[in-house]
Amino acid sequence: MNAGTDAALVIIDMQDVFARPPSPWASPDYPTALTGTRRLLHAFEGRTVLTRYVAPTVPDGAWRAYFEEWPFARVPEDDPLYEITDLSDVAAAGAPVVTRTTFGKWGPELDAATGGAGELVLTGVATDCCVISTALAAADAGRHVLVVEDACAGSTPENHERALEIMRLYAPLIEVTTTAEVLASH
Repeated sequence: MNAGTDAALVIIDMQDVFARPPSPWASPDYPTALTGTRRLLHAFEGRTVLTRYVAPTVPDGAWRAYFEEWPFARVPEDDPLYEITDLSDVAAAGAPVVTRTTFGKWGPELDAATGGAGELVLTGVATDCCVISTALAAADAGRHVLVVEDACAGSTPENHERALEIMRLYAPLIEVTTTAEVLASH
């Protein structure tokens, strides 16, 4: 369950919109995810990618109803709400940033940004939304996925645990691990 030396660290959506109230999408355990993610950074120097969620300019299909429920999020992608604030130093140091209008961040952009790494180490928010959506799609694409439970945060602590339990069902494609286990492999 340890990350290999060719693994890429993918930091999912550590943005202001998920970090702090008054955002209704703020995760209560965001500080835990941030601390765990920061612990891993040195082990993945040069192999780290950040992702960012932004609202689509013109929501289509079911996204229209979604944004009727969450109109606060209908802001331009350069709005401070969507900034990667607590890890801006990582982006400034040259880590690629993949921006998508979908919960799942897996796709050609993330594949390219990770250099086609066969193993992805996922941290970030929310475990029960963007993390699980990314993990499932990456596993379907043949990537080995490690989800670092103490470097992720859910919409609630209970939803975080539920999402981890679901992802454990996908072993060995997806494995749930800890920062200590990942660091022990480096």
